[in-house]
Amino acid sequence: MNIETKCIHSGYTPQNTEPRVMPIVQSTTYVFDSTEDIGAVFDDPTKALIYSRFANPTVMAVEGKIAELEGGIGAMCTSSGQAASLLSILNLCSAGDSFVSTANIYGGTINLFAFTLKKLGIECIFVGADATDEEIHAAFKPNTKAMFGETLANPALTVLDIRRMADIAHSHGVPLIIDNTFATPILCRPFEHGADIVVHSTSKYMDGHAVQVGGVIVDSGNFDWTSGNFPDFTQPDESYHGISYTGTYGKMAYILKARMQLMRDFGCYPAAHSAFLLNMGLDTLALRMDRYCENALKVAQYFSNHEKVESITYPGLATDQYHDLCQKYLGGRSSGVISFTIKGGKAAAVRFMDSLKLCSNEVHVADIHTCVLHPASATHRQLTEEQLVAAGISPGLIRFSVGLESVEDIIADIRQAFDKV
Repeated sequence: MNIETKCIHSGYTPQNTEPRVMPIVQSTTYVFDSTEDIGAVFDDPTKALIYSRFANPTVMAVEGKIAELEGGIGAMCTSSGQAASLLSILNLCSAGDSFVSTANIYGGTINLFAFTLKKLGIECIFVGADATDEEIHAAFKPNTKAMFGETLANPALTVLDIRRMADIAHSHGVPLIIDNTFATPILCRPFEHGADIVVHSTSKYMDGHAVQVGGVIVDSGNFDWTSGNFPDFTQPDESYHGISYTGTYGKMAYILKARMQLMRDFGCYPAAHSAFLLNMGLDTLALRMDRYCENALKVAQYFSNHEKVESITYPGLATDQYHDLCQKYLGGRSSGVISFTIKGGKAAAVRFMDSLKLCSNEVHVADIHTCVLHPASATHRQLTEEQLVAAGISPGLIRFSVGLESVEDIIADIRQAFDKV
């Protein structure tokens, strides 16, 4: 089957077939030349497109772009960042298995790992990102299949020591999965520091405009799945004609297993139009990240000198406890997200946030517009007190996502909101 764009209805094929803008292949279905061709692609889906629940030309173009940005060998887009995190684990773990995760991660991911996956018989063992090597090693079990962490934790903004975590994970024969959403490959490329798999919520900085939800899994191609710890990769897959993923696809085994098994069964693939919009965001990602970081540093400096701020976390500040790690992994820049604790606890936080005019209260982050959130009563609302402490979240903590507006206007809005507290 020829998957190149065809003008089917008119029969006209233009001389210049390289469009300036990515074409939207808005179709669920693809026409084959014969029944034999259809059978062949079900034996090996890399030969052609089957159905848009598995793959779509527009989405595939975006997958290729993100894989290149991260320095990986392949990628698979999903309908949300949460779906990407879920499939990244399910591709490795079955009932009876466990994996290790740092505790100070996004609240929705904590819920997914601690409760939903537990119902499926998969145990998540949480450790502190700043725990000692001995404490982290002790969390691994014989049935542990992966380690998970966030480059920049949401919303605690701890910076993960990726190389240290990769060395620990590899010493136990398992891959390191990194959520690189806040950093993006513009600030950090985790594969260069030993990570094996990267996931993103593309709804955030990659999209940038808050117009569509999405996620992606990127495969480095560096992990050896033939060590004996991952028989699902080496043994015949009865659900797919007895194929061996490592035997057939080599370094692409992880990402193709995710597509052929999990995307086939869960169907959480984005629409072509969503990928088209995501691609528009990717085209300006590098420029936008420069402005986010520039604006956020100035806002963070303002917060750090304000009498009503109890504490602030922004690794881009030289005084931040994670600044050295920020220099090592992110070149000293730490995106546009700031976490600060206001004096007066939750009541003061609510008063401050409700007094903002330019900056909006949103259940979102990493947008072109400045937005704020109270994690303890929103994204991390379902967590216990112990989990909130482990995630670095206090009642007065505010997640402040600096946008692309004039930084003078942002600070002016902050100033008038502080005056009302």
